[in-house]
Amino acid sequence: MLARIHDRHDHNIFVRRPRGSGVRATTMRGGVRTIALLVSLAAWTAGARAELKPGTVLNQDTAQEAENLLPPEIYAHYQKGEYVNPIVDFPDSAFKWDDGFAEATRWNGEHLVLDAYKQPVDKSTGKRPDYITGHPFPDIRADDPDAGVKVVWNNIYQVYNAGNIHTVSSLDWLSRTGLDRTSGQEGTFLFYDGQPKQYIPPQNPNNFLSQFLAVTTSPTDLQGTAALGHRFKDPNKRDLSWAYVPALRRVRAVSPANRSDGFLGSDMSQDDGNFFDGKPEDFTWKLVGQRDALLLTDPDALAGKVVRQAMPGGGWRTPFANNDRSVGFQLKDWKGVAWAPVAAGLAKRKIWVVEGVPKDRYYLFGKLELWIDAYTYQGAWDRKSSWQGEMLNTFQVTAYPSAPFNEKERGKGQTFGYQMAENLKLGRATLGGRLPPGNPPQNLRVPLDPATFDYTTLNQFGK
Repeated sequence: MLARIHDRHDHNIFVRRPRGSGVRATTMRGGVRTIALLVSLAAWTAGARAELKPGTVLNQDTAQEAENLLPPEIYAHYQKGEYVNPIVDFPDSAFKWDDGFAEATRWNGEHLVLDAYKQPVDKSTGKRPDYITGHPFPDIRADDPDAGVKVVWNNIYQVYNAGNIHTVSSLDWLSRTGLDRTSGQEGTFLFYDGQPKQYIPPQNPNNFLSQFLAVTTSPTDLQGTAALGHRFKDPNKRDLSWAYVPALRRVRAVSPANRSDGFLGSDMSQDDGNFFDGKPEDFTWKLVGQRDALLLTDPDALAGKVVRQAMPGGGWRTPFANNDRSVGFQLKDWKGVAWAPVAAGLAKRKIWVVEGVPKDRYYLFGKLELWIDAYTYQGAWDRKSSWQGEMLNTFQVTAYPSAPFNEKERGKGQTFGYQMAENLKLGRATLGGRLPPGNPPQNLRVPLDPATFDYTTLNQFGK
């Protein structure tokens, strides 16, 4: 006789009962066989849960398979059916750097160390080199007490390597069910380190590390609001920040300590940037460890569908092919949360987990937990908790493969933009990276005039 039992996935499993057993429990031998089968089935099921293969769709039905591969707050979205994404393959070979990047990384590994301020310096001179490119710290060991801040420096320099940025994008305020408000933002970033030298100003008398300018272009009540920031290589020199508010018609100096506050009242801060744009020296870092994790990525970029348009003065523009279907609220019949990254895939990658505690006790968050790809050093998840240890926010970004620009340069390739800050307490989110209609600037490695970032001309952007 065959008896039917059910495994935890409601599959029908048939086992043979010994003769004469009727409907009662089997003999000792039959019982042992049944128990052995169930043990084997449990082991097989556990193994299946531990391996997510490309082609699998992570959703409410399969969420348990990713329980140990995602931050708890993100895992909960899949459990509730609020996020749905396919598993895709993102091998290390899908990301290639510029010619000379590997050689620079090897040089860094032989020469760069951290000084007392936790900045990268040449061990032979004790000074920070005028120019660093590649990964500053390629040989990270888990037993190194400075491993955490080294991971963060590698993450920051991969942003610098992507190059100067000029972009027009949207900043979207989202409830769980839809778009509440949107504003247009024109952002310009100039990097004095990390990227190929031809894109860096030839002179740097102020020893800048980076400069940025953000101007609000819409709606009318915010149009002309501008923010300007200067960051220096000197670890002891504070950022300089200014703001222009049209209603006041004047430029005001702003304390750099408020970089953790929400930009324009949103849940996204200036210290978010591409992933983490704080000053590493302003935090105490600890390496939690390395693990496997699922990262958001771009399936079409992995399939080689990225388009590059050469700019007349140098650099390139990347049109976003998936701009109208990248986020949940853009889909008519979407049942999940409005900010779900619907165009993204999930790739299993090795990542570093790093914790940072601000040295400034007035910083909005008491601890940051950064999940960073251990090969590309792109960011993935940032978990932010209060000074009392309560989880408050997450910052979620997409990791991309590379795409060639010319025979020597390769840069991050993408078909959509997704940078999302979720307020866990209030059930809302702020989305950045979505481009307005048309083909607005999404330009990388473009030459920029340092005069653009002069605070005395900030009021020219006002309405």
